[in-house]
Amino acid sequence: MKECTGNYFIKNGKMLPVEDFDNKMVYEGESIYEVLRMVKGFPLFFYDHYKRLVSSILNRKQTNLSTLNGLLRNIKTLSEIEKPDEVNLKIVFNYNNPESNYLVYFINASYPSNLQYKEGVKGILFKAERINPESKVIHSELKSAVEERLSAEKAYEALLVNDNNFITEGSRSNIFFIKDKTLYTAPDNLILSGITRKHLINLCNENGIEIRYECVNADKIKDYNSVFMTGTSPILLPFKNIDNHSFIVESDTVEKLREMFMQKAEQSINNFILEKFI
Repeated sequence: MKECTGNYFIKNGKMLPVEDFDNKMVYEGESIYEVLRMVKGFPLFFYDHYKRLVSSILNRKQTNLSTLNGLLRNIKTLSEIEKPDEVNLKIVFNYNNPESNYLVYFINASYPSNLQYKEGVKGILFKAERINPESKVIHSELKSAVEERLSAEKAYEALLVNDNNFITEGSRSNIFFIKDKTLYTAPDNLILSGITRKHLINLCNENGIEIRYECVNADKIKDYNSVFMTGTSPILLPFKNIDNHSFIVESDTVEKLREMFMQKAEQSINNFILEKFI
């Protein structure tokens, strides 16, 4: 099954039909990537994603395969021809010696339903630790192993547990625990710090919500009142249970943060539109 959806994708600045898309261009060699949420044809927090993309390239000592303006043109061209309403867009810089390519294309996105936001989702603990967490690099083996467990247990997300038995992050999200109105999340150096997480932390700082940068021991999750994930697709999504432990889903803190984040996301689109979209 092709990862690319829609009728077209862009390879090295050129638009090609989806029939020419080969998943090997993504999953062979090393791929540095970003996934952005598109709303009404415009990307949320584009410059945050681009900054992290460049940081990942530098961390992996790779070559930047496109300019900022080049990517902006690619996104605009693809959006104008596909006319998506709300969808995820993936940017991949693939290094497969001796060939290097960059790709821009739309992918299927699984956005939570209103019911899932209201009732929460199921999570599982998964023994794994992301290699090079500071860089957004595709790890095919970890992804496949997690997807197999999630499917078997009918769960939404896996919380990664390292060798010291501490929860670091989700397989495709960042994780926050709540106890007595204080948020707990892993230190930045142990995780891939997400764009949603970054803006959530800023909102907490602006509104006097305390955050402690501490990893939660997997054996002590029952000591916390609520747990939620952040990410491009889920935004802020609460867990109703993790393995056999249940949590409070209806949290005033989570609802307040989600509402403020959506306002910031709308502002991000408006600011992007006001700028020169080349």
